[in-house]
Amino acid sequence: MFMIPYETPYYFVFLAILLIPYVVMMLLGKRMVWYQTLITLFFLYISFAGPHIQQGIALILYLIWQTVLIMSYLGYRKRKNSGVVFYLAVVLAILPLAISKIFPILHIADTLFAFLGISYLTFKSVQMIMETRDGLIKEINVFHLLQFLVFFPTISSGPIDRFRRFEKELNAPVERVKYIELLDKGTFYIFLGFLYNFLISYIINWKLMPHLQGNLLLTGSLKDLLLYMYAYGFNLFFNFAGYSLFAVGTSYLLGYETPMNFHYPFRAESIKDFWNRWHMSLSFWFRDYVYMRLTYLMVKKRWFKNRVTVSNLSYLGLFLLMGLWHGLTWYYVAYGLYHATLIIINDAWIRYKKKRKDKLPSNLLTRGLSIFITFHAVMLGFLIFSGILDKLWFK
Repeated sequence: MFMIPYETPYYFVFLAILLIPYVVMMLLGKRMVWYQTLITLFFLYISFAGPHIQQGIALILYLIWQTVLIMSYLGYRKRKNSGVVFYLAVVLAILPLAISKIFPILHIADTLFAFLGISYLTFKSVQMIMETRDGLIKEINVFHLLQFLVFFPTISSGPIDRFRRFEKELNAPVERVKYIELLDKGTFYIFLGFLYNFLISYIINWKLMPHLQGNLLLTGSLKDLLLYMYAYGFNLFFNFAGYSLFAVGTSYLLGYETPMNFHYPFRAESIKDFWNRWHMSLSFWFRDYVYMRLTYLMVKKRWFKNRVTVSNLSYLGLFLLMGLWHGLTWYYVAYGLYHATLIIINDAWIRYKKKRKDKLPSNLLTRGLSIFITFHAVMLGFLIFSGILDKLWFK
C-alpha cells in the first residue's frame, strides 16, 4: 500500500476515519499525543512503503542523522559558541539534501539519498540549529523534535513551521472554544483544497495544458506562448495552494495552527508584496535565515560600505539559492536571478518615490496598474520556471 499525501480520495478516507477519535477527544478537552504519534506512523508508512521502501529507509537514516546533529550542537552550544562549529553544523544539516539534488545529475544512486519531503525537513533542521545558535532554543525534547520533523500533514509540501511555535501548541492545554474554531476553519480549508486541486487544477493540468503545450511546440507563436504562460501560472497556484490548504486544514483538525502558505498572491501590488503572499512560509524562511543573516554578515565584516550594495547582493544570493533549491538546471537559476533583479528594481523604485514624496500619484488607477504589471512579471517568471523555453530553444 503506497499513497502520496493528499493525492487520492483513499488518502482522505483514511484521514477521516483515523481523525474522528482524535477530534472527539479534542472536543472533550484532551490532546492525545500518543494517538497523534500512532496516526503519524501510519501515514508515514503508507507514504514511504510499498514500491518506494527505499524512501522509508532514507527517511529513517535522515531522522537519525538530523537528531544526532541537532542534539549534539545543542550540547556544544551550552558550552561554547564557535562560528566555525555553527557553520559546520549547518553544512552537515544541508548535506543530505545536497546529495539528493546532485547525485541524480551524476547518475549516482538516484533514490538512495532522496525521499518525499526532504527539503521541508531540511528547512526545519537548519532552522533549529540557527535558533539554537541565537539562544532562542535552549532545551530540546527529542520526542518533540521528532514530532516536529515528521508532522505528517506538512511533510510532503509544507508549509514550513517553526519549532518553538509548534512545541508551544503541543504542550498547551486544549481550549474547547478555540478548537471548535480551528475545526471549522480546518474543514473549510480542506474542502477549498478540493476545489483548487481536484477541480480547477485538474481541468487546467489534464484538459487544457497538454493541448496548449502541443500547439506551442508546434507553432512557437507568441499567442500560444502567452496562453501557455497563463495556464501554467494558474495551474501552479491552484495545485500548490490546494496541497497547502490540505496540510493546513489537517493541521487545524489536529489542533495546530500551521501557518498559511498563500494570501491572494495575484493581488500583489509589487514583487516584494508578491513574495509576502506566495509560498509565505518558504519566503519568510529564506528572509529570516538567509537574507537577514547574509546581510548582517556583510555589514559586520564591512565587505561593502554601501548598504544598498549589501542589500542587492543579499537578494542575489537569496534568490540564486532559491533557484538552485528547485533544481540544478539553467532555467531554475534564471528564475532565481530574474526575481532577484525584480526585487532590486522594486527597491530602487521605492527609494525614488521617497525622494519624489507627494509628486507621484497613488490612487485606485495606479494601484490597479501596479497589480497588472506585477501579475505579468510574476507570470513571466513562471514561464521561465516551467522549463518550456528549454524545449522551445533546444528542440
